[in-house]
Amino acid sequence: MGAARLQKLIANAGLTSRRKAEDWIRAGRVSVDGETVTDLGRQADPLTQQVRVDGAPLPSPERVVLALHKPVGVVTSMSDPHADRIVTDLLGDDVAERVFPAGRLDKDSEGLVLMTNDGALMQAMTRPGGPVAKVYEVDVRGLPQIDVLSDLRDGATIDKRTLLPCAIKIIRERSAGSRYRVTLHEGKKNQIRRMFGDRGHRVQRLVRTSIGPIQLGSLPVGEYRQLAADEVEALWAVAKGEARL
Repeated sequence: MGAARLQKLIANAGLTSRRKAEDWIRAGRVSVDGETVTDLGRQADPLTQQVRVDGAPLPSPERVVLALHKPVGVVTSMSDPHADRIVTDLLGDDVAERVFPAGRLDKDSEGLVLMTNDGALMQAMTRPGGPVAKVYEVDVRGLPQIDVLSDLRDGATIDKRTLLPCAIKIIRERSAGSRYRVTLHEGKKNQIRRMFGDRGHRVQRLVRTSIGPIQLGSLPVGEYRQLAADEVEALWAVAKGEARL
């Protein structure tokens, strides 16, 4: 879920209004991990910290994991003063918990983004070199030579840094433009665009189609859905290295 101000956590738990919660904090009725808090700016993460009101713990927040089809032009961020839209703008009132994107997907790309309030799951999914694979369908200009694809598979070098090896499967190859399925286990900024673009093959379209066992499928652009319990369990199994795809 991430950290939020105490008055918001209390109000979201349904105990009282946010304004009344501020009165409770000032009165010393709220504690975090056993410490009484009177500062209205104090934040806490209810998934990792114990927040109490009059000695009673807040109701545990519901774990939320969403699959969202991010459109081109939307920024994968919780806030960006320069962006027209961010991913949270796509969420409706039915998402009561504050959720965060588990990893990035650049503004000019589209496809699957997972949103969650589970900090542990988020860290497990975004750990570089971890077992959670991200799969992309990539349209590039021109026809990369075999040695170019081989170098990319072995681990491309960007800004003098060698990336992890990746899988590249040919979907279509033509002189005017080619399509590949690229599987990564890391997510550097603009990684795939740099991998191909630095070698003369500009990426024209990039769609993330899966993260671990979770598929984008037929989810419409701009829409989202709640993952079922068995999907979350499958995602955790891959993130912990207990299952392989």
